[in-house]
Amino acid sequence: MTRLEQVTAKALERVNHDRYLLSKAVGKRAEELNAGATPLVDMDIKQHKATDIAIHEIAEGKLKVELES
Repeated sequence: MTRLEQVTAKALERVNHDRYLLSKAVGKRAEELNAGATPLVDMDIKQHKATDIAIHEIAEGKLKVELES
């Protein structure tokens, strides 16, 4: 398993294995990062894709992901 696959697996655990919820959360956070938000992990937006940074933030528990009501 590659490193990104391990991080993705950890992120999926944090959202109770809901791939749809993870996908929506990563997309929303990536938009925020591309709009200038500061990453919550030690990764440079100029060197890494916004989606990769978002996955790492979720996997490390830096972002709380829940369904909108």
